[in-house]
Amino acid sequence: MSDSLDRSTKINLLKEPVVKRLCEVLDKSSTKGWRKLGEIVGSDRRFKVSSDDMEMCSLKVLELEGSPSLMLLRLMGERGCTTGHLMDYLQTLGNSEALQCLKPPALQILIQPQSVAIICGHNLRLSCHGVGKSPVQYQWFKSKEEVPNSFSPDLVISPVQLKDAGFYICRVNCGDAFEFSQWAQVDVLNADMCYAGQSYHSLDGRLKLVIQPQSQQLHVGEDLLLECGAVGRPIPRYQWHRNGVPIPNATKRKLTIAHVMQEQQGRYRCEISGTSERMWTNEVDVVIAPRISVQITGAMECSEDDIYAIGGGSNEFFLNNIPEQLYATDKVALLIGNLSYQNHPQLKAPMVDVYDLTNLLRQLNFKVVSLLDLTESEMRNAVDEFLLLLHKGVYGLLYYAGHGYENYGNSFMVPVDAPNPYRSANCLCVQSILKLMQEKETDLNVFLLDMCRKRNIHDDSTPNIVLRVTANIVFGYATCQDAEAFELSSTGFTNGVFVKFLKKRLLDDEKITVVLDRVAEDMGQFDATKGKQALEIRSSLSERRALTDPILPGDSADLAQAHSRQWAKAHELPESMCLNFDCGAQIKLGFAAEFSNVLVIYTHIVKKPTDMSFCQAHVTDFSQDLDVDPKLMNRETPEETGIYLLSSSLPQHCLYTRLSSLQKLREELVFTVCLQGTFTAMDDDHPIHWTKSVNIGKPLIARLDLHRAMRRNSCLQTCLMPHSPSHSPCHSPGPEHRHHLYHGSHQAQDYNRLFPQHRYLDIGDPQGAVGGCGDFYCDNLSQCRYEPTYSSGGLSSSPGRLSIPIETTDDIEELQTVFINSLQLQPQ
Repeated sequence: MSDSLDRSTKINLLKEPVVKRLCEVLDKSSTKGWRKLGEIVGSDRRFKVSSDDMEMCSLKVLELEGSPSLMLLRLMGERGCTTGHLMDYLQTLGNSEALQCLKPPALQILIQPQSVAIICGHNLRLSCHGVGKSPVQYQWFKSKEEVPNSFSPDLVISPVQLKDAGFYICRVNCGDAFEFSQWAQVDVLNADMCYAGQSYHSLDGRLKLVIQPQSQQLHVGEDLLLECGAVGRPIPRYQWHRNGVPIPNATKRKLTIAHVMQEQQGRYRCEISGTSERMWTNEVDVVIAPRISVQITGAMECSEDDIYAIGGGSNEFFLNNIPEQLYATDKVALLIGNLSYQNHPQLKAPMVDVYDLTNLLRQLNFKVVSLLDLTESEMRNAVDEFLLLLHKGVYGLLYYAGHGYENYGNSFMVPVDAPNPYRSANCLCVQSILKLMQEKETDLNVFLLDMCRKRNIHDDSTPNIVLRVTANIVFGYATCQDAEAFELSSTGFTNGVFVKFLKKRLLDDEKITVVLDRVAEDMGQFDATKGKQALEIRSSLSERRALTDPILPGDSADLAQAHSRQWAKAHELPESMCLNFDCGAQIKLGFAAEFSNVLVIYTHIVKKPTDMSFCQAHVTDFSQDLDVDPKLMNRETPEETGIYLLSSSLPQHCLYTRLSSLQKLREELVFTVCLQGTFTAMDDDHPIHWTKSVNIGKPLIARLDLHRAMRRNSCLQTCLMPHSPSHSPCHSPGPEHRHHLYHGSHQAQDYNRLFPQHRYLDIGDPQGAVGGCGDFYCDNLSQCRYEPTYSSGGLSSSPGRLSIPIETTDDIEELQTVFINSLQLQPQ
């Protein structure tokens, strides 16, 4: 073994332990550290380390476990720096400790054992290989116990049994020196649970799913056990989801929940991922029924399991003694947030409100379709698809945030393409949707309308809607009749006033009207909108129906499955994939859903040829139907491309692209992945390009073809519309109909003028503007960026690199209170 590493080796090929030790030395040194090294390298024109590069390295100190030295070494490696160059630089730097890191120790482990998942009965092989100045010896351990007769580089167990599962490590000796390998986990899957008729002899290549979870019916207090499994090397990673939401700390093959409660029922599935791919198990139903106890005497109590024994085969005696438990045969929700209006003020809060309510309702086992920015025909078609999910016994919930108005007791939701001024012919009537829901014999109809209810002076139509008299309707209006609804101005994306308080109560196990009553009380204590906005509840609910009620499928199982398949169409994500290019590079392509009509694509370079000095991949050539700004594609952070709400859930070190308005997609989504790179042997710096075409079908809501002309016009036909835009008078609102709410500080003289059905509430941001009905003036929502920075003066905004927008916190609310006392109504 030589005393030094091969000087021609590129530094980006150095072993991880070597790089780690080197970075620790350079990071901690103030005089002979990474900054001085960067200055030395910067004076060498071959590697072009600029002041901007050094600034980027310095920003790494702000990240958790971030290393400026590691960033600098990566930049040098991408530009062709070799180990010989680095050693010369360290020699010039005079850092002998850093130079020593590049000299190999007396013993090195070149091949580390890898974790593996394997089926019981197959052959297990773990490998470890070390080199030293003299012959090396091996000893394998399972946990702390030596594995008998395991003195070779390869540990072979044939056939492997369930008892062989565990953690293994190898000790490598060379004279007086010794090193331990990394730990390798062996997961042995029970062959009896694997798919019948399938065998897996190779663990190389793609993951192979071999155990699927099974649906379960439990009672409250019992233990839930779900199991799945995949084979592969390295061992797969697991993340369990309930109703589409990741379960915290549920990252093992087996999901165990002790003493389950009713709120833990729902649809479960597991995401299984390897080094470069991802797959999902089947989605299974977990139904949790209440454990009913029946009081026989003052000293005797029996459970439902004992009823037949006590009653001699009949439980008729007990029926009147069992407390009634209400169920839903299913729970579905349609959430629409309109914010990017073509002819009216832009809004802001609906995006955050829809996102938050989606996550909360999924925790309550609702099947949720969440949509942003729909035109009139798209809204009507979305409602028609929503109605397909309804049948007898279902709980149906419709939430809408955006512009709206109310005439003659009927509420109207305004699409993003509504003309100015708009009328009932351009809008959706909520009461007409309710009529159609009643025809489905739903057990609960909940409408949460986060919009203004001002009279529309341009609309004199009187819809003729005849509703049935039922005891299952609940309306939650964000504001009272003939009043506005507000959102708050702050340094980031925040909720509207209604959802700000609703989301704190929505998971309460109470009758839905009780939940809304408490929300109304909370809103009444909010000084910013006291006297300006108050929640109004209208209800004909005679039973104790709650959003937390369990789901027990009814008699129409086939119908329910058909409806579930229809719902699933709007949520199918493309599988992640790896693209191999002729140059030897491999690109991972991943997908995520921010809303049912918003897709996120992220790309990551998995493999780069050793002789390639520069490599980058991006996506391009999207359909013109989609709302994609080329300037916001292929960005290094999710926030730069407008992905604010999902950013924390996405993998890091990728390029991100956000595709909205998927409902407009007419054909399958085909786009191009473009790879560009340069090689060290090239004389010039002009990159070479490779391209691959990718077809991911119709993802998410695109499969429902909401872009088509109104197919059934169901929600339109229920309402008589005597006027159309061509027959109604068209004029702009006069000054006698305008009013505003303004900030009363010295800087509040310049305020925004609004349409009569809009109000602005300016709280905590003297230079911002907030739209009534959830309105916000902004040329393009994707351009609304905020960066909170901290200075001696407190929280302020400044240009520069964007960070994730901050939702309203107690600190921001405290800032808002400074301005509350100066808020006042000022007639024009």
